[in-house]
Amino acid sequence: QVQLVESGGGLVQPGGSLRLSCAASGIIFNIYGMGWYRQAPGKQRELVAVISSGGSTNYADSVKGRFTISRDNAKNTVYLQMNSLKPEDTAVYLCNGRMSSVTGNRDYWGQGTQVTVSS
Repeated sequence: QVQLVESGGGLVQPGGSLRLSCAASGIIFNIYGMGWYRQAPGKQRELVAVISSGGSTNYADSVKGRFTISRDNAKNTVYLQMNSLKPEDTAVYLCNGRMSSVTGNRDYWGQGTQVTVSS
């Protein structure tokens, strides 16, 4: 069974930094694009950043210049380095990965990790 497990969330003051990790486990033949999304209370889920299997990246305008997505293919892990955090970055952050497994190609989601930016 394929799983995505996030870690690294928490409470941080405005201007601070956090690094999120998302590790994929299970019988995985290939991992294609991976990404981070977030959902704040009362708001729709939104894309934060994505990274292709070749390392190409794309970011939401609201996080450009502050967040960096990266991946370690050997560890089946994607990271999100978040700097200069703002209160409006507060949300549950969810990892997404499109993977090939015994059940075919499909999108998988992690359970989410809470990020709270507050003084």
